[in-house]
Amino acid sequence: MSQQGFSLIELLMGLAIGAIVLLLVSPAFATLKASSHREVAAQSLLDGIRNARSMAITHNQSVVIHGINGDWSQGWRIILDISGKGPQDASNPLLREHASDAQVPVVGNWAVSRYVRFSSLGQPLMPERAFQAGTLHICSAHEPVSQLQVVLAATGRVRLSSVKTVQALCQKAERVKSNGRAAL
Repeated sequence: MSQQGFSLIELLMGLAIGAIVLLLVSPAFATLKASSHREVAAQSLLDGIRNARSMAITHNQSVVIHGINGDWSQGWRIILDISGKGPQDASNPLLREHASDAQVPVVGNWAVSRYVRFSSLGQPLMPERAFQAGTLHICSAHEPVSQLQVVLAATGRVRLSSVKTVQALCQKAERVKSNGRAAL
């Protein structure tokens, strides 16, 4: 008589092989997923900065793009900077917002760490009229490495760079707990 199905041993062997393959593939899948989230965050930030510059020229008014709650990792907001105080003034009208749920670490050097302001001519300017240029680093979540960089030039041109470099800004600040006594 011919057999129509699998025996219990064949079924268990198939499940064991499937489990081994799944264990080997899951770290690669997690790496691929993290890389995809970084690329999406970088492209979103690049498009947002370009959009803010276009809005500044279109509205003939200063426009500010800043991180939500002061953190680029949470996403960004574009506001029309009527008062000149940028994100500190809640009465400035919101033009566009993009929230990120991936929580990809994004840090910037001093000039762009909090916001980017574009003048009515599309030039990135600080409040005291000094030019504003800098780099926003899209960091790896598990090591102090900048995987992608959004680079803002003093002319207003913004580009995406994909040079993998060790970046001190990507290190998470270790908070030292103190009990009030000096440690030797």
